[in-house]
Amino acid sequence: MTLFGITFDRFLGALLVAIIAAIALPSLGMSGGPLHVDLISKYGVGLVFFLYGLTLDPARMRAGLGHYRLHLIVQTTTFILFPLIVLALHALAGPALTQEAWTGFFFVAALPSTVSSSVAMVSLARGNVPAAIFNATLSSLIGVLVTPALMAWYLSQSSMPLNLGNVLIKVVGLVVMPILFGSIAQRWLAGWAMRNRKVIQLADRGVITAIVYNSFCDSIAKGVWSAHNADLVVKIVIGVIILFAIVYALTNAICNALGFSLEDRIACTFCASKKSLATGAPMGAIMFAGQSAFGILIAPIILYHFCQLVITSIIASRFASRAADQ
Repeated sequence: MTLFGITFDRFLGALLVAIIAAIALPSLGMSGGPLHVDLISKYGVGLVFFLYGLTLDPARMRAGLGHYRLHLIVQTTTFILFPLIVLALHALAGPALTQEAWTGFFFVAALPSTVSSSVAMVSLARGNVPAAIFNATLSSLIGVLVTPALMAWYLSQSSMPLNLGNVLIKVVGLVVMPILFGSIAQRWLAGWAMRNRKVIQLADRGVITAIVYNSFCDSIAKGVWSAHNADLVVKIVIGVIILFAIVYALTNAICNALGFSLEDRIACTFCASKKSLATGAPMGAIMFAGQSAFGILIAPIILYHFCQLVITSIIASRFASRAADQ
């Protein structure tokens, strides 16, 4: 859907409806509630990653293998530069946000890049699509282990320590194995998956929406949000915009310094500045299981997802218009 030249994903609308529904009547969707949404959140995580493995395309990955400098910049930015920027922002503006919100921001920083929207926006902007596919997919695979490790390190210094061993066991069972089984199942289900991409996408996003809905219902029902003013959301929005702008500007400067072509610069900046809600919601459900503040912890990645889509849609449209005029 396009509005005022900006492409909006219907998924954002579904997330907004889920959050409004949670605010209006949290008892329906809370864990143990009449809708039993927590069961979808719990068992749907494996489905999300099975579908990811089922639609993983090794051939398209190999097509983008060659540009090692671009790949190095994207992965370094995603898993090293992002966390360092968040730590620096925390040091500079610590009192501006609660510790739960800062943990949510570091969770954003620890997540991999998003696949579908990165590739879509790079394609719209006339960038290097094979490189975007390679980096977004590689990032997701690296994030399976790196994201929990980064969060375990960060939380070890706070009042919310994370048992890395237990988390890795859950990650192997609910993330690694489903991806592996999905990849193996391509032998028999590849044709079906190609014909039913919309159904797969609907199932994938349905589970993510259920996780978000359940997390907000639990947080609201337990009074977590009542302890904070509405300006916390405004501050998080400002924070995610600042974070995106810093990463995008730094990545763009690095690409220019290395003399990248416009197509490579588009792929690099778009992939490096994006973060995956599709990975963040189920991964967060694994790592923060039982946390009453999960709604606050996941709020930064939800808002970052929204802001990155709006901002990159505007940038991509401008690149596309410029290319059409040439």
